Amino acid sequence: MESAFDEKELGLACLKVGLKLERQAAHPKIALAFANRALKIFDSTDESSLPVAKTLHLMGFASHALARLNDSLGYLNRAKKILEKLEEEGYSVHEIIPVLHAVLLQLANTKMAMGRREEALVDLRRCLELKEMALDWDRMELGEANQDLAKEYIADLNFKEALPFCLKALEIHKALLGNNSGKVAYDRRLLQVIYNGLEEHEKALEQTELSKKISKNWGLSSDMPGAVIDAGNIQIVLGKYDEAITTLKGVVPQTEKESLTRAIVLMLMAKAFCNQEKFEDSKRCLEISCGILERIETISPGQVSVGLYMEVSMVYETMNDFETAILLLKRLLARLENLRQEQHSAGSVSERIARLLLLTGKVLEAIRYLESAAERLKERFGAKYFGLGSIYYNLGVAYMELERPQSAAQMFEAAKDIMDVSLGPHHVDSIEACQNLSKAYGAMGSYPLAMEFQQRVIDAWESHGPSARDEFREAHRLLEQLKKKALGSSTDEVPTKASY
Repeated sequence: MESAFDEKELGLACLKVGLKLERQAAHPKIALAFANRALKIFDSTDESSLPVAKTLHLMGFASHALARLNDSLGYLNRAKKILEKLEEEGYSVHEIIPVLHAVLLQLANTKMAMGRREEALVDLRRCLELKEMALDWDRMELGEANQDLAKEYIADLNFKEALPFCLKALEIHKALLGNNSGKVAYDRRLLQVIYNGLEEHEKALEQTELSKKISKNWGLSSDMPGAVIDAGNIQIVLGKYDEAITTLKGVVPQTEKESLTRAIVLMLMAKAFCNQEKFEDSKRCLEISCGILERIETISPGQVSVGLYMEVSMVYETMNDFETAILLLKRLLARLENLRQEQHSAGSVSERIARLLLLTGKVLEAIRYLESAAERLKERFGAKYFGLGSIYYNLGVAYMELERPQSAAQMFEAAKDIMDVSLGPHHVDSIEACQNLSKAYGAMGSYPLAMEFQQRVIDAWESHGPSARDEFREAHRLLEQLKKKALGSSTDEVPTKASY
């Protein structure tokens, strides 16, 4: 082929092979190699063609699969710009839309993985608009796309934005499948959650009853607790703890004694009791829930999600029962450590253990867990992965506790660099990293640097307006203290205690 084809044909051939490998989803490294070769050929001829955009999408997809998220973002953004330029130049809309949709969907997936949810939601909305523009899209897919977008907004507790997409999904599914389909029942369950979130409880109750009716018609009574669990969860989020407990207690008899569903219901009840400071009731629910989870895990390893164990540990943490929370997380980590596909989860669990160890004063042990978490996440996602920001931040806190400000400054600097990119320099976490960096330099006696970063803290809080007035004043006070210390005119100690 190489001897028979000209350069352009060879580029197209490389792209075709890469796309075939992408569909198989088993060889991202090889797919990326073919795409790289195709891009080099295309770049030597035409930088703004549809094949170039397709190649960049393939490179973004493969890079994401290899956990090279920053690379993925770069390739996909370039592909998006090319497609938008082609659209402006009057290129065939029917050819551009499928490629642009694929690029934006992968962009959303990559941004979600990087923690940039707001940007990802913008891309997902644009994906939906493109599907609506393309008349040849399957209407069932359009219904599912509306439903998926509604779920993403629900996950952000943005019920107002979720509502129109969920109603559209319901309209499509009713038209295609009738009033009694499983899809319609699920749409109604989502609507029930949304209306509860909007405090339109009568409408929520109406959707619950309609969903129950469909489930009964299909003989799906075993699935009934799901809607009630969703309602209880939202009631907890909204601070309606008595209502949540009543809701969840009512569903317990409908669950099997040793089922995952019952364990989840009890965990949510524990959370509601905890928020009411009824700690004995909360711990009793957690003990039963944990017992069920352990028995399930013994029979079917891997059936209990990492997120559920994390939720249980957070309830214990809220009750200041750090030892139990740490013990649970260590057990979970032991299960995850040897599973390659779970290294990201293992890193997150290690970080959480470390944070709890810091709270209990076990600083050296915390550092070991944080360093382990950093290595796992760097290996899997690269050195600029957004999740590393909080790990470096906590390492900085730990080193300040050990009175090692130079090491702390290095960690806070690394945390700030990542947070500035992933969250923006005016995000609260980015400001706190900058504040702690100032404290670290102050502890080292490097007052010019300490004052420089303290001024950045002031500027960042000022951008928040009246809502951050107290933080702005405190930042000013610390700057004045640093100035006096630098001139040798203050006997006050500069604060060196890092903020968690």
